[in-house]
Amino acid sequence: MHSTFVLYIGLLLVILLLVMLAQRLKISYPIVLVLGGLALSLIPGLPDTSIDPEMIFLLFLPPLLYDAAWNTSWKDFWKWRRVIGSFAFIIILLTSTVIAVVSHSLIPGFTLALGFLLGGIISPPDAVSATTVMKTLDVPKRLVTIIEGESLMNDASSLIVYRFALVAVLTGSFTFQEAAVSFFVVIIMGIATGLAVALVFYAIHRWMPTTASIDTVLTFVAPYVMYIVAEELHFSGVLAVVSGGLFMSSRQQSILSHLSRLQGINVWATVGFVLNGIVFMLIGLELPVIVNQLEESSLMQAIWYGVVISVVVIITRVLCALGASVFTIFISRFIKTADSSPGWKMPFAFGWTGMRGVVSLAAALSIPIMAGGQPFPQRNMILFITFVVILVTLVLQGLTLPWVIRKLQLKETDYKMSDVEQEVLIRKKLSYTALQLLDNEYKIDVEENELLRQLRATLENDYTFLESYAATHATDGNRRNAIMRYRTVFNELIGGQREMLKKLNHKEEFNEELIRKHFSLLDLAEEKVTRQYE
Repeated sequence: MHSTFVLYIGLLLVILLLVMLAQRLKISYPIVLVLGGLALSLIPGLPDTSIDPEMIFLLFLPPLLYDAAWNTSWKDFWKWRRVIGSFAFIIILLTSTVIAVVSHSLIPGFTLALGFLLGGIISPPDAVSATTVMKTLDVPKRLVTIIEGESLMNDASSLIVYRFALVAVLTGSFTFQEAAVSFFVVIIMGIATGLAVALVFYAIHRWMPTTASIDTVLTFVAPYVMYIVAEELHFSGVLAVVSGGLFMSSRQQSILSHLSRLQGINVWATVGFVLNGIVFMLIGLELPVIVNQLEESSLMQAIWYGVVISVVVIITRVLCALGASVFTIFISRFIKTADSSPGWKMPFAFGWTGMRGVVSLAAALSIPIMAGGQPFPQRNMILFITFVVILVTLVLQGLTLPWVIRKLQLKETDYKMSDVEQEVLIRKKLSYTALQLLDNEYKIDVEENELLRQLRATLENDYTFLESYAATHATDGNRRNAIMRYRTVFNELIGGQREMLKKLNHKEEFNEELIRKHFSLLDLAEEKVTRQYE
């Protein structure tokens, strides 16, 4: 126990060092972590690391999905729902079919059922790898939104394909009509289960006497409850977490206090970073175990199969992205679309973001060792091909994605104003809203209260109004009453500004990321006043 604990502490420190190295080299940290894990796995004397797929699906997947859903803009998600939905479901099915046909033709003894099993495993891209690259680049917001939205949904569809293919391999039979009905039942009921559980947590946050710490713990418990309940009912746990997370995120301003939001954001950012770091490091560390299990085929032949299928995966996604652009232009003649002329540059960049991740490896590892008293056919080959696909897509596409984006010279087309212009306008509207409230609702208070007069002057000059009162500690009753009234009015101003931000967020010309930033700034301002005058 002691040695295991020391090993994991050392692993965590290595992850931190590799992430810092990735930042220095300006490379997406999942790539460096996978390669770093590979390097560590080759050091003599280190124990082999074996990933427990149940641990990945139960321990890591729910919070990572919930965190992604919580930070997803529902406004943008709905705007690009058709593109997200098509790539999360239709393109996953198409990719799985292409992989099934190619692997069946390429690998001796590989049936179509095994091909669909492999397709379900390696078809979903991992969003973390792509978005960490894009954070360092100037890319259109829609590209990041579609990638993140797709990643929320595609794990569910790919795991459903995986389950049906696994049943077909184990039983030797497959009924399309039954599978199609089950596919939609699993999806619809998974979403319904997530929303039902989310309503329970919504009620707890809204009407129970929670604290910031309790709220934060509840946000960690919620995704596990959503996932477990849905899986126990044989529905999609992934879609349960995603739907529940989107529901809770859209109502965070009404169910969480400002302190709960501030604390939750900081805690979740740290936990999400650690979980992502661990899972990508585990991918690299798993290689020796996978190679040692590869007995029935030569290593070079297995590498060849993996490289060919990796190329097929990459080309299929790029062609699907370009094809979706052509289809959008066609269908725009009949229905309203978010962009009737997407061109080829943005779709190509989107197609090139198809890096695979830990969900694919966990799905491959969850293939049973035995089937009907016999070793599961081609299990080790599927495992090795999955690892090669993850490695090739991460390294090849991850390292070249910045170059591709720079060459394409993508321009922001969704927002008429730049981020700076939006920033200035938002700040103007926030200050104007507060000044209007002061002048219309609290005019007498401003005339009689020195603190409120200072607040109004600060708002007019767009400075931080609390700097002049950093050391205020009232001792007399009048001063204390003035401070309490100041706090009351100030909190009312913050409330008015929050309402203004909500209204701005309903307008297309404002980027929700900037809106959320100012929500956080208001939370900070409220907390600062509360702490200063306790």
